[in-house]
Amino acid sequence: MKNRVACALAGLALCLGAKAASASCGVGKIGELPVTMIDMQPMTDAKINGQPVRFVVDSGAFYSVISPGRATELGLKPEPLPGWMMQGINGETPMSLVTVKTFTISGSDLPRIEFIVAGSEVGGVGVLGQNLLGLVDTEYDLPHGTVRLMKAKGCGNSNMAYWSTGTDKIVSVVELAAYDRANAQTVGTVWLNGAKIHATFDTGAHDSVLSMAAAARAGITPKSPGVEPGGMIYGFGRQLVRSWIAPFDSFKVGEGETISHGRIRFGEFTGDTEMLLGADFFIAHRIYVSNSQRRLYLTYEGGPVFNIKARYQDAKGTAIAVTDAQTDPTTAEGYSRAGAVLLARNDREGALADFGKAVALAPTEPRYRLQRADALFDADRKAEAMADVAEAIRLKPDYVEALIGRAGLRLREDEPDIKAVLADLDAADKAAPPAANERLDIGGLYVAAAEPARAVPQYDQWIKYHPQDVRRPEALNDRCWARALAGIDLPAALTDCNSAIRQRPGNMSIVDSRALVELRMGDIDKALHDYDAVIAKDPKSAWSLYGRGIAKQRKGDTAGAKADFEASAAVSPKLAKRAKDFGIKP
Repeated sequence: MKNRVACALAGLALCLGAKAASASCGVGKIGELPVTMIDMQPMTDAKINGQPVRFVVDSGAFYSVISPGRATELGLKPEPLPGWMMQGINGETPMSLVTVKTFTISGSDLPRIEFIVAGSEVGGVGVLGQNLLGLVDTEYDLPHGTVRLMKAKGCGNSNMAYWSTGTDKIVSVVELAAYDRANAQTVGTVWLNGAKIHATFDTGAHDSVLSMAAAARAGITPKSPGVEPGGMIYGFGRQLVRSWIAPFDSFKVGEGETISHGRIRFGEFTGDTEMLLGADFFIAHRIYVSNSQRRLYLTYEGGPVFNIKARYQDAKGTAIAVTDAQTDPTTAEGYSRAGAVLLARNDREGALADFGKAVALAPTEPRYRLQRADALFDADRKAEAMADVAEAIRLKPDYVEALIGRAGLRLREDEPDIKAVLADLDAADKAAPPAANERLDIGGLYVAAAEPARAVPQYDQWIKYHPQDVRRPEALNDRCWARALAGIDLPAALTDCNSAIRQRPGNMSIVDSRALVELRMGDIDKALHDYDAVIAKDPKSAWSLYGRGIAKQRKGDTAGAKADFEASAAVSPKLAKRAKDFGIKP
């Protein structure tokens, strides 16, 4: 496969006209992947057997991967790989293999390309990994919306940050670990609080994250001063892992750049890496990976690193000047990508300006309307966001993401037009492929629109096509809850909740769902036991308080029931009415 891809991309060779430090060194571009940042993921367009798709450009993946659900959606038939497992930061997941007849990337048709089929949905149909990105040199220019496959000639050990020539940009150089075909990743050394850390440069990770052991070497533990819970994180594996966010004194990469007094995430992940430097790091840097030299060159391009504000200094402690040389885009797609970068840097107004230019240049492209709508909604400009979403749907009536977005916006209105919400959801249901990840969103919105029975088929389809996805326990819980609210298929609901609890022990949201099932099945003692467990962890759980009130009332504890009803109403005044609409009442 490697030779087939390399030969096909060689036909795209273009001279950059750029020179590195050595006069004899030439750098040529053999392929370019335009990327759009979506939820801190660098997405690029491709085609599988002529069908348009999007992939995450993932420098941390040793091979290109398609998720099982998306493989089904695309009509691909994976072949099993018995005994083969893929290792992620949160455990292993089974693998299979599929051969795509025609894979189109960077304008080139590549025949019979293999992909691993494994893991969870990560955005798009999957990830492009090192079997493509590591063929030659790779330039990760996420600040300017591009990843380039590069060919260097006669460069020896020259500085490969060719864009820094003639500027005052400070170039940091990182020596990379030797290439390992079995685990082809970009691994180098960084320093945190003076501790040496082996880091994987991973565009596929939303956020940079340290292992517990690496954090401890840097003097950071969950009990350190200033450390806060960071929530649960997941990757390709099937388990969620806990994380924390900690302050640090200094983070150093190469000899050119130091970040002082920032905050970083660390967690209980497994695997052979000590740190992932994720998209939050890449979005602020231009990076050239020289696979021939086994070196990485980077310059700081602006914006926060690790999604925080910090001071950026060179090795002498001098502040690093930000001289972002990005030129103004000239096309709608260019403005779309530039706006996505600005939004990832939390520059909402700059993003809106660029999205507006994209819309002006291509007023019939619905994707740009939806991009702008997302940014407008974040800016609390809901009426304008709704107008853009409506126009996107007018331009493309089967635009699933826009239909879901408009349904969500309508539900946030003071007096939602439920009939219109359901019309959007029904249209999205009709347009979405059976295995589509969006079915989880459609199901959740049906529940929010007080139609839980209509949510169940959405969860049915998603669960069927996602047997190994890390979110499967949450989907089982959602289906359990929808059935419990609707009062249908209660034994099946109980099975779902019990399965989810086995996979997520200690998750009180699932225990709360099971308690409602038990309450509706008339198993009052079990319902009380589960409600007590939830309320012990979260005394302000409105649904559990309300449900326990009903259970206590049925056991003859009138005073206890009254106290629980009052406590529930204090947290959520409208919950009792909503519950009664589902037939859940004293």
